[in-house]
Amino acid sequence: MAEHLASIFGTEKDRVNCPFYFKIGACRHGDRCSRLHTRPTVSPTLLLSNMYHRPDMITPGVEPQGQPLDPRKIQEHFEDFYEDIFEELSKFGEIENVNVCDNLADHMIGNVYVQFKEEDQAAATLQALQGRFYSGRPIIADFSPVTDFREATCRQYEENDCNRGGYCNFMHVKMISRELRRKLFGKYHRHRGSRSRSRSLSPHHRRDYDRPDRRDYRDSRERDRSGRRSHRRYDSDGPRRRSRSPIREGSEERRARIEQWNREREERQS
Repeated sequence: MAEHLASIFGTEKDRVNCPFYFKIGACRHGDRCSRLHTRPTVSPTLLLSNMYHRPDMITPGVEPQGQPLDPRKIQEHFEDFYEDIFEELSKFGEIENVNVCDNLADHMIGNVYVQFKEEDQAAATLQALQGRFYSGRPIIADFSPVTDFREATCRQYEENDCNRGGYCNFMHVKMISRELRRKLFGKYHRHRGSRSRSRSLSPHHRRDYDRPDRRDYRDSRERDRSGRRSHRRYDSDGPRRRSRSPIREGSEERRARIEQWNREREERQS
């Protein structure tokens, strides 16, 4: 019996634990879900809920004032946000993935998943984010059960063939340019094993994180005569290849980890 329960844990056959929460760390039913959402006590992945607000959230392709938006400006806005998040959180450890959802459903819109190489790095980041703000909004951060983004990502969306659109229940991951990916993640390959990264927050680089009344961070950045950031170039050479998440744990290992979290929670409650 125990082997059978372990084999179906986190799958559609599991009538106790929510498979969507297990796979993507979010569920459209929220607290009203009839199945359990077992929140991990530790994980290499953090979920920053509803953190990214795209400039055309009300009407796709149109700014709030009703003017059409250039897709390149939308992408530039997103990459500014992505770089800002990466630079701030990489102070606490090596980041393996930053995935931002392009979904429209309330439980997934603007969700940011940050996966660190080590669990203690994610724990230090979570502690540092408590009570912090970004662009005037409080940061809602928690550990996420997601460790394998291949199971969480919509494969049809990767092939531009998802008929559910923004209301799909699997991640529609918004992509950055190859140039920015090389800039942010390339330093790990160049300095792996020899770098020393401070985990303290510099008061000179807090930006919107500690200033809820500050205007959008893009307004304060240095721009050239064209109005764009002088060191940013939009990658417009055709469709981008979506990067795959590194292989971490299989389903059996992840189920064993969740069961361990359950046991630890029961021990603390007893």
